[in-house]
Amino acid sequence: MSGSLSGPTDILIAVAVVALVLVRQLRARRVAEGRSWWILPAVLVYLGLEQGGVLDSHHEAASAGLLAAEMVIGAGMGVLWALTTRIWRDEAGTAWMKGTKTTALAWAGGIALRIALAWLGSVMGVHEGRGALMLALAVTLLIRKGVVAWRVNGSPGALRAGAVR
Repeated sequence: MSGSLSGPTDILIAVAVVALVLVRQLRARRVAEGRSWWILPAVLVYLGLEQGGVLDSHHEAASAGLLAAEMVIGAGMGVLWALTTRIWRDEAGTAWMKGTKTTALAWAGGIALRIALAWLGSVMGVHEGRGALMLALAVTLLIRKGVVAWRVNGSPGALRAGAVR
């Protein structure tokens, strides 16, 4: 697979996805309980894999370690994002959510960790493809959705009307 998108285009896509997600996250909105929640992560996985070069063929072990670290950071961000999100049900029983200042701090921390990881990779001489970032973002979104769904529906004492968590 060879990447057909340019570096600036990839960066623009990643920035647009993060901006869209953050803007939506910091507004109160209904918890989506439909089937389309997986579409954005699926597109990100496709774009990440389409890029090719997820692993540096000259530094396979190091790049696999960096990719694993990127996935762990992505999963951690997804969990923190979901746990720092305020969730409640209105009188009609509809679940709502809104990111908090702590949510924004979790995002800032995750981005800082990703920058540090990219710096470490460059110091090690590992060429990291942009696909790893897109795969990690997909992991973040999938984990977040799962934890939010668990908080709304599956956790002990799931939300009742008027309850805030």
